[in-house]
Formats: sequence, C-alpha cells, structure tokens
Amino acid sequence: MLDLELLDADGSRRVLQVPDECVIGKGAQNEIRLDSWRVGREHARLFATPGGVLVEDLGGFGGVAVNGSRISGQYGPLTSADMIAIGPFQLRLLVIDKSEPPAPPSLRPAQPVRAPQATAVASVPKAQQREVQHVPGTPAVPEALPRPAGEHLAQQHEFEWRKIIHTRLLETMDLRRQDVHGMSDQQLRHETELLVRQIMREADAQIPAELDRALLTTQVINEAIALGPLEELLADDSVSEIMVNRYDEIYVERSGQLQRHPMTFTGDRAVMGVIERIVAPLGRRIDESSPMVDARLKDGSRVNAIIPPLALKGPCLTIRKFARHKLGADDLVRFNAISPQMASFLETCVVARKNMVVSGGTGSGKTTLLNILSNFIPGGERVVTVEDAAELKLSHAHLISLESRPANVEGKGAVLIRDLVKNTLRMRPDRIVVGECRGAEALDMLQAMNTGHEGSLTTLHANTPRDGLARLETMVLMAGMDLPLTAIREQIASAVHIVVQQTRFACGSRKVTSITEISGMESGKIQMQELFRFVNLGYRGPGNRVSGYFTGCDMVPSFYEELQASGAQLDMAIFQPADPPDAHDQVGSRP
Repeated sequence: MLDLELLDADGSRRVLQVPDECVIGKGAQNEIRLDSWRVGREHARLFATPGGVLVEDLGGFGGVAVNGSRISGQYGPLTSADMIAIGPFQLRLLVIDKSEPPAPPSLRPAQPVRAPQATAVASVPKAQQREVQHVPGTPAVPEALPRPAGEHLAQQHEFEWRKIIHTRLLETMDLRRQDVHGMSDQQLRHETELLVRQIMREADAQIPAELDRALLTTQVINEAIALGPLEELLADDSVSEIMVNRYDEIYVERSGQLQRHPMTFTGDRAVMGVIERIVAPLGRRIDESSPMVDARLKDGSRVNAIIPPLALKGPCLTIRKFARHKLGADDLVRFNAISPQMASFLETCVVARKNMVVSGGTGSGKTTLLNILSNFIPGGERVVTVEDAAELKLSHAHLISLESRPANVEGKGAVLIRDLVKNTLRMRPDRIVVGECRGAEALDMLQAMNTGHEGSLTTLHANTPRDGLARLETMVLMAGMDLPLTAIREQIASAVHIVVQQTRFACGSRKVTSITEISGMESGKIQMQELFRFVNLGYRGPGNRVSGYFTGCDMVPSFYEELQASGAQLDMAIFQPADPPDAHDQVGSRP
C-alpha cells in the first residue's frame, strides 16, 4: 500500500492509503478520485516497482507536473519531497516503502532524466537526429537504477529495464509518426526490432551486465507488438491453458496441474494492449461498454477476456490452447482417455449417421473429442460447423464454417448461434456440427436432427448423461415456445441417439467415462442404456493419479440390428464386460 497526502483545491489536507498501483482521475472507478473539470477521467497512474514508485501521465488535459515541471510519460522514482500537481490538486508520497529504506538520493535524478545523446546522435544521419534525440521531460534511460537486494535481483532488473525500453520505444515511434496500422506484421516486427536495438545500444553502458541483451530485446518486441510474456507460453507444447489474473500474476496448466509462471507484464496497459491485438482482427471490441469478449488466436486457441470495472484486479485473460498436433482417436487411446473398443464404436456411430451429444464439464475435453468425431465423417459429405468462436479444425474438402457475431457499439448487428443454425438448414448440409449448445439453439438443433439431418454432432455442459438430457430440456424451454415437457422429451428421445460423457478428474486427467444410448420413452421418461463405462478405482500411484479400467456393459445398441441387416461388418464382442485388471496393470492416466 502507498500512503499519500492530498492537498485539495480549497487548501484542506487529507491522508490516503491506496494500492501499490492506482489510477488518478475523476472517473468513479479510480482508486484516487479528483473531482474537477481540469482532471481527466483517467488522468495519471501511480505504481510501485522494484526500483521505487513512479507516476505516469495518461494524457489528461493539463497533464501532470512534478515539482513545478510538466512531465511526459513516466517519472520517478519519487521521494517524499516530490510534489505532484494534477489540476488544482497536489499529492505527495508520505512513505516510499515500509519494508525497505528509501533509495539513496544519488541514485535518483532531481528532475526528469535526459538520455545521453552524443553517441546516439552521432550514429545516425544528420537528417534523423531530431528523431532519436530525447524529448525533455520524458522518461529516459537512467544513469543508474536502485539495485534491490535478494535472490530476485536479476529478475527485478529485467522487469525494470523492460518497462524503460518499452516506454522509450513508444516515444521514438510517436516522434517518427510511423503509420503502424499500414504495415504488414513482418514489416512492423522488422521496424520495431531496429528501433529496440538502437535504444539498447544507447543504453548499453547503463544496463546491468547480468541481463541477457538478446532476451531483453525479444521480450520488449513481444510486449510491444505481439503477446508479451504469453509468446513463450504459446510456443510451449507442455502448456495447455494460460491464465492472466492481473499483469503480474500469470498461471499455466501443465499436465492438468496449475503452476505460477515467473514472467509478468509491465502493467495493466500492456495486458490491455495484448487483448486489443487479439480481438481487433476479428472485428470484436472490448471497452467499458462491452467489458467481456470471446475470441480466438490464429491457431484456433480459445480466448476469453474481461476488464475493469468488472474485473477488480485488472484486465483478466484466459487462453485455452489449441494443440498443434491434430489429435486423433489413436492419440486418445494412447493417453488412456478412451479404450480401443469405445473408439471403434464411436467411429461406427458417426459413419452410420447417428446423432450424438458430447456432454461434460468445463475443460473436460468436449471440443477436442467433438473435433475427433467430426473427422470420422466420410470425405464426400457437405459439413457445416456453427460456433461462437471458431475452434474446430476439420480436414474435409467440402466444409463451411460459420461463426456468431456480437452486437456493435450501438447494440445492433448481433448474429446468434440460433440464427446460424436456422440458416444452416437452408444450406443443404449433410452434417451439422454445433460447437456448443448453450440456449435456445437447442430447439433448432433437435428439429434439424428430426427432419432429415442425421449424423449431427454437438456438445453441452453437464456432469452425467442424465443431467445432459435435463439441460437439453431446459435449453429448449429457453426458446420461449411454451412447449409441454412431454413433447420436448419426445423430441429429444427421437433426435438424440448417443450421449458421450467426458470427465476431467481432480488429478487433471480427462477420460470418456460413459457412452449411453437413448432407447426411447416410457411413462413420460426418457429411457437410457449404458453401453460403455470407465470404472474408477480411486486415486493412487505417483502424483495421486486416477486409476481404473474401461469396460463394456453387455448391452448392444438397438440400431446395430439395422446396420447388420444392411450388410455392415460389426464386432459384437466389444460390448462384453472386461475383467478388472491386476493392480499393476490398472489404467493410468494422462491429460
């Protein structure tokens, strides 16, 4: 926490205690609210770093002055003698850091620091000298940085220098008036790399020797024009999910387990920049009026972002990575997520045009399994996929992918999943694949399954097959058609043939735990019979992983008689119960 003294316009004084990072302005959501026409909505920002407390001008009218001199960009580290002027108000830090003594005055400039210019100016053509000279009052490379004690010295220096070089990069690009929007990705990266290397050469004497220059250059470029610390995580195949809780708090999922990642962003604005770079190419937006967004990366990875005022700790970003290697049924068998008999049966169902629903909890692997099932569809058929954010990667030549659209700034132009499903029926599809049923589109999906569009596939959230059918009933009621429950259940019983239950266990492993056939209606209740199941024997072994085995339930699906009559070669032995394995042979688990 930071302790501040605030001098109001009327001369009264107050003492405030605010978070280590706080925004100053007249906006109601700001940590320090100053009510004056001369103060912007988000006027300035105070934030603590390993080197001290800095103040940043966010571009408000009238700017920010420290000790009577207007600043541009960031200024600091601050001392308790510095007086910050914002409009008619003045602020002063009372305590820099309660746990450590203030930095020695010799390490802190008495006024905004100017970058050493002689070497930099001499190294470029004379016509460009004004472009590389530092603007008075803007943050520059300091002559020295406070060197905090402790084992994280290099990491703290890296964070500090990354922030300084990033700020200098933005200043230089602004001075050159470069139209970055008109550049290709490759050209923008090339130009940015040249500028970063130039800034690094200017500051080489001041950068601590223990810092890796090449790594620092890459990190600054990634944060300026790419996805910052997330770049290396996206390239790491062992990471399946990335969670940014706030700019300095990043978690990843590896092998189903959450781990804290040491890298951080330089601030909330860097996280916001990454989010905007993700959503802008997709025609989506995120701002105070629309503070939540679902999007995707170029490789198909699913992205969700939510920002203040809804996210109290700062912009929050969640990325569910899309595997570079396209998984198949053989991979699931190898991971012990499914048995060979179950995989063979599911392929038979898809080829035989049976309507299937994949049910499971969040992160249980529903979309991955749906993608695998979709690739069982014979190559000559016309496939139409409908999704909120396009994730499915099908290898069919005759494929049409549709994606919903959110409302624009005026609240108009939204295209819902239900609208797309209705339109799909007019596109002469052989197969309809809906990424996930969440609402009223469930009714249109069931009607499609019942009116000649056999072999359709979809997913929904539920913990058991029976719960999945109950959710389907609820989603149909959300369509507002006021249908009797009996009619809805008859629609479900005649439309859905197979429910595949996917489960994510506490150890992080994912398995197909049940394959169930819908066998009809009796006494107003949908009848189900389980064909395959995973028998859970508890958690044991290294890492306390779930153990168990897959088995048939000695039940043959009713449609197998039709398939046999049509001449299909079917193996009935796959439905026989399996003997419980010995302890050392029990099925292990992998995510």
